[in-house]
Amino acid sequence: MSENNNCANKPTGKRWLILILVCLVTFVNYLDRANLAVAAPTISSEFGFDAVKMGLIFSAMGWSYTAMQIPSGWLIDRIGPRKIYAIALAGWSLFTIFIGMSKSFAIFILNRIGLGFFESPAFPTNSRIVTTWFPSKERGFAIGSYTGAEYIGLALCTPILTWLLVTFSWRAIFIATGILGLILTIVWLMFYHDPAHTKGINKEELDHIKEGGGLGDTIAEERKVPWSEMRYLFKGRQMLGMYIGGFANSAILFFFMTWFPSYLVSEKHMTILKVGFYGAVPYLAAIAGVMFAGRWSDWMITKGKGIGVARKLPVITGLLLSSFIIGANYTNNINLVITFMCIAFFGQGMASTVSWALLSEIVPKQLVGLSGGTFNFFSNMGGTLSPLIVGFLIGSTGSYASALVFVSAMGIMGACAYIFIIGKPHRIVIPEKDL
Repeated sequence: MSENNNCANKPTGKRWLILILVCLVTFVNYLDRANLAVAAPTISSEFGFDAVKMGLIFSAMGWSYTAMQIPSGWLIDRIGPRKIYAIALAGWSLFTIFIGMSKSFAIFILNRIGLGFFESPAFPTNSRIVTTWFPSKERGFAIGSYTGAEYIGLALCTPILTWLLVTFSWRAIFIATGILGLILTIVWLMFYHDPAHTKGINKEELDHIKEGGGLGDTIAEERKVPWSEMRYLFKGRQMLGMYIGGFANSAILFFFMTWFPSYLVSEKHMTILKVGFYGAVPYLAAIAGVMFAGRWSDWMITKGKGIGVARKLPVITGLLLSSFIIGANYTNNINLVITFMCIAFFGQGMASTVSWALLSEIVPKQLVGLSGGTFNFFSNMGGTLSPLIVGFLIGSTGSYASALVFVSAMGIMGACAYIFIIGKPHRIVIPEKDL
């Protein structure tokens, strides 16, 4: 009898099923935004696009993606993650297919803008879901899992996408990944709900989430969000430091997501097939960085370390490691080049996962979606500008050396923001009179 009572009182594990679903969507999200990097050398050759034009095509997704971050965050808090993610996933999957049908520079630009528009709610929605579903001590692992999923997609699928390119054409890459996203849209609508509306979840799991700092029963599925509350996302040092650090980290990430395969082909004279395998190795390092940082951060929380140490130290360490990318300028040995890239991307992965965990600890609980959108807005200004800056640096110098200096400088700038600007993290509280 007591054994049955113990089983009845054990929290269900619905939050882990939700995490798997979020990881799958994030996997496809990054596959659809980075597949262009694999196809870029072939597209550039076929259409005669120079480095500047390719830089514009790479960055076009970021124009709409960045511009829509704050509106997307508002919409998430207004209508909830289930509806917004379904619309977004279907939309960006269609535009992925459209990219595979592009036949001119202008059409590439327009389709990449459409892709960015529909991808814009992705990470603010992830932040909202994890803050809703997970207690603080599990949040680093949860964020690390979906952040790792983006790199898993790139690591495991880079050889597959390269095979599609060589066997069929570059267009097959976009058609295949777009169809995958449309299938996942149906799966999302079938299985995702907020905790209060999820079948099979018990009171013990809801209590486990709430007592650990999760916001499962304090965030309404839908609520009106007055724009006057937004000023709390721009007050104080800690949000400013988060925005600068996010800008720097995204600039590093988007170098790998856009120019890295072209760097191996043009600067290091590798064949497309070799790029498919060598190019996957730094993504594996990033996965290791994501998982290591998430577990390290959560371990420090369980050992009683403050949020400042547990969440900031892995980010600072990761950003400093990212600056090691500059070492690739001083060798032509491909194994050493890949080693420097692995160190840099390991560090970038560390910074990516825990920066979102830190954000979830400090933003107002009423504005989890909007704050994620605002953070992603400033972060993706770095992701938008990075491909453009790298393209212009390559076009003006004829090599990638200055581009790697730029990426290295971003790592140092981001670390300085976390060290000197953020200060001691604390949750921002909106007074009752302003709600």
